[in-house]
Amino acid sequence: MLALIQRVTQASVAVDNRTIGAIGPGLLALVAVEPGDGEAQFQRMAQRLLGYRVFADDAGKMNRSLTEIGGGLLLVSQFTLAADTASGMRPSFSSAAAPAEAERGFNRLLEICRENHAAGVETGRFGAHMVVSLVNDGPVTFLLRP
Repeated sequence: MLALIQRVTQASVAVDNRTIGAIGPGLLALVAVEPGDGEAQFQRMAQRLLGYRVFADDAGKMNRSLTEIGGGLLLVSQFTLAADTASGMRPSFSSAAAPAEAERGFNRLLEICRENHAAGVETGRFGAHMVVSLVNDGPVTFLLRP
């Protein structure tokens, strides 16, 4: 499992020209599930998403987490993150979990995050063509593994 997180002032996801998830200040997380990911990876990724310190404290240092600032979390499934791009001019998706496994894993991560983040967790629609809009704050972007 991996997640590309971006600190945002706002972010949204739309399907068929209709916004289905939106947040103000917080994190946008593009998430890919890999074969064999299980409960331990989902729990750890949720912990990292909610606790990773990427927000400024009073001294301007990245010392505050999403939980601490009460920011929004927008989780968006993105299997292309797990692509193998090591050779050739076209990505291979053999390193991404099969759709049914990926959907189960993504939904479990979403459930854990919602259970542990009272400030709110929004999402896109698994497997849909989504249009993601964001205002990256910083820019601040990190690739997380559990």
